Amino acid sequence: MKPPPPSAVLEWSYYKAEERMPLLNYTTTVSADKSVAAIQKALAKAGASALLHEFDDNGNIMSLSFRIKMPSPDAGGEVHDVSFRLPTDWRAVQRRLQTQRVEPRYRTQEHALRVAWRITKDWVEAQLAIIESQMVTTAQVFLPYAVTSNGQTLYEYIGQNTQLLLGDGSK
Repeated sequence: MKPPPPSAVLEWSYYKAEERMPLLNYTTTVSADKSVAAIQKALAKAGASALLHEFDDNGNIMSLSFRIKMPSPDAGGEVHDVSFRLPTDWRAVQRRLQTQRVEPRYRTQEHALRVAWRITKDWVEAQLAIIESQMVTTAQVFLPYAVTSNGQTLYEYIGQNTQLLLGDGSK
């Protein structure tokens, strides 16, 4: 029997470890609103010119959109506004918490919202730090979340138009 490729082994071992290790920030007591406010503050400091919350039918924040000025690579240094939408799926977090060996109080919807937004806050702050250090550009980090003219993120658009991909990596 042929052994699996190294990437498959790594992926499998990661998920097995994940079953034993609780999710990042799973014990947070910080409210979702406070984490969202921290994200907004960090984005504003980084130059965001507009922020928008999108809510589900129950009033839970499902995504945070922002607009930031970016240089246009083909316009001789001109800048233009680019919008981004950062989704935060608390339901996925709740499903993960329910499969882990954590106390029942950490498996509620309210707690999943807190954890989801805290993870998102940490991720945004880390991304902004590597942008500030000039290791990467804003576009390199946030490009999958750029909003296209039809309202989809670039990630969603490419997911529906897979012919745009460079290939499956098999060649």
